[in-house]
Amino acid sequence: MSSENPPNILWVSFEDVNPFYGCYGDPVVHTPNLDRLAQQGCRWPNTFATAGVCAPARSAVITGMHPVSIGTHHMRTTHLNEVTPDLPTPYSAVPPPYVKCVSEYLRAAGYYCTNNAKTDYQFDPPVTAWDENHENAHWRNRPDPDQPFFAVFNLLATHESGMFEGQPAEFSGKTEDIPLPPYFPDTPKVRDSMARMYASIEYNDARLGELLQQLEEDGLAENTVVFHWSDHGPLPRGKRWPYDSGTHVPMIVRWPNNITPDTVSDRLLSTVDLAPTLLSIAGIDIPYHLQGRAFLGPQEAPARDYVFMTRDRYDESYDMVRAVRDKRFKYIRNYRPELPYALWIPSRNKHPIMQEIWRLHLEDRLQGPEKLLMQSNRPVEELYDIQNDPHEIENLAGLSDYHAVLERFRTTLDQWRKEVADLGNIPESEMVRQWYPQGNRPTTAAPLILPITSDSPGTEPAPEGGTYQAPLMIQLYCATQGASIAYTFDAGDTPHWQLYTSPIRLSKGKHTLRAKAVRIGYLESDESVVPLNVD
Repeated sequence: MSSENPPNILWVSFEDVNPFYGCYGDPVVHTPNLDRLAQQGCRWPNTFATAGVCAPARSAVITGMHPVSIGTHHMRTTHLNEVTPDLPTPYSAVPPPYVKCVSEYLRAAGYYCTNNAKTDYQFDPPVTAWDENHENAHWRNRPDPDQPFFAVFNLLATHESGMFEGQPAEFSGKTEDIPLPPYFPDTPKVRDSMARMYASIEYNDARLGELLQQLEEDGLAENTVVFHWSDHGPLPRGKRWPYDSGTHVPMIVRWPNNITPDTVSDRLLSTVDLAPTLLSIAGIDIPYHLQGRAFLGPQEAPARDYVFMTRDRYDESYDMVRAVRDKRFKYIRNYRPELPYALWIPSRNKHPIMQEIWRLHLEDRLQGPEKLLMQSNRPVEELYDIQNDPHEIENLAGLSDYHAVLERFRTTLDQWRKEVADLGNIPESEMVRQWYPQGNRPTTAAPLILPITSDSPGTEPAPEGGTYQAPLMIQLYCATQGASIAYTFDAGDTPHWQLYTSPIRLSKGKHTLRAKAVRIGYLESDESVVPLNVD
C-alpha cells in the first residue's frame, strides 16, 4: 500500500434506481442527503450499468469484469426454478481462476472489509471476500479503530418490488406531478406505483443520511471516500433491458481534499469501473485482467469512448441482446429478433405498471409509444439519438443519414465482444457442463499446513500438527488453481476468518490452527485443523 494513511472507503448503493434525485434535476423528489453529498463531491451523469438486472450487474461491480466474460450473464442461476426444471440451474458461476472479489485485494492490503448485506453475485461469496458479511456488518466492528476499512451498505427499499401494490407509499410530493415516460399509460395505478418508487428513494435518502452522520460522529468523514451508485434501473422497459431506463444509474463520490466540491463530470462510466477505481484510491496495483477503468486515484485511466450493456436469460426466458453507447447514440443488437419484447417473466408481470400495460393491450387501448413493449417481434438493430430522443422511441437504424454511425457502432460492438470473449455464444447448458463435470459441482482441495523452522524448510505437511522449537512459521497451500485460503485460531462456530497472504509467524505457546480454502464457484474445502505447540 503506497500511503501510510490510506483512505477509508464507504459504498452506499440503492437497489434498482435511475437517478430520480433532486441533484439530477428531478422536479418532485425530496433527496436532501443525496443532494448534499453531490454538493460536497462530484456527480457523473453519464454512468451506466453493465446489465439491467441485479445479479449480472452486481457480479461486474464486485469483480471488475463484464458478466459475459466470466459466465455471470444469465439471471438467477443459484436456485432451482420449479416451473422450469429443464433449465441448467441451480449452479454457481465459475469464473476464470484469477478472478477475485475486489474486497479480497483490499483485505490483503490491510483493509477491514464489511458487506451489509446483499451479495447476489451469481456465485456464493467466498469466505475470503469479507471480514463481515451480514445484516449487522459495520466499520464500527473492526477490532482496531485505526485500521482502514471498506464498508458496503446495500439499501434495499428501492428494489423493484417496492413499487408493487400493498407497499407503503409516503411520497412527499404530489402523485399527479410525477413525470411519466411516454411509453407508460397515464393511469392512477401507474402513478401510484411511481409514487411508491419515489417514496422508497426518499426513505433510502434518509438512511444514507444516517450513515454519513455516523461517519461524522466517528471523526472519519475527512479520511473516507464515499461512493453512491445503483446496480440498474427499476421500471418496465428499464429493468432487464439495456435501454437507458434500465442501465442509467447514479454515481456520486465525495473525497475530501481530492475532489472539488459541487462538480459534475461528463465522463462516460460503467459500473465495471468501480472495482479498479477502488484499488486505485487505496494505492493497490490494479490487476491487468480487470476490464473496468479507474476514474479516480493515481491509476486513473483514460476516459472511455463507449460503455457496453448485455441481456441474456433473465429468470425463465432466454434472450440475447448486446448494446453499446457513447455520449450521444445508443446501438442495440437483437440476436433473437423473432421474439416479442414482453417475454414471460412472472416477477416482472407482478409489476403494477406492467399489469396496466397488459390490461390496456388486451383492450387495444395503448397509444403511440405505449405500444413499444407489446411488439410481437423486434428489429435486428436499434439506433437512438439519446440527446434528441432520451426515451429511445425513434429507431434510426434504417435511415440512410445514420449509416456511418450505424457502421461505427457495429464495428465497435464486434470488437468488444471478441475482446471480452463473450460467453453468450455458448449455450448455458454447455457452459455449466464445462464447469460441473458429470454434473457435480467441484470442491476446493483442503489446504495443507507446512511448518517451517530452522531445522525443517517446510518440505512436508503436518496434518497432525506437533511440537516445534521457536521460531516457527506456518505456510498454507491449496492444490486448487485460483483458490484463496482462510485461516483462524478462534474456536467455535463463528470464528473470524483471516485471509492468508503470507506465512504465519507463531509465538510460543499452544495454538489450534484452522484453515479452509475456496475458489469462486467451487464448494468450500473441508477444514484442516491442527494443534501446534511452540516451545
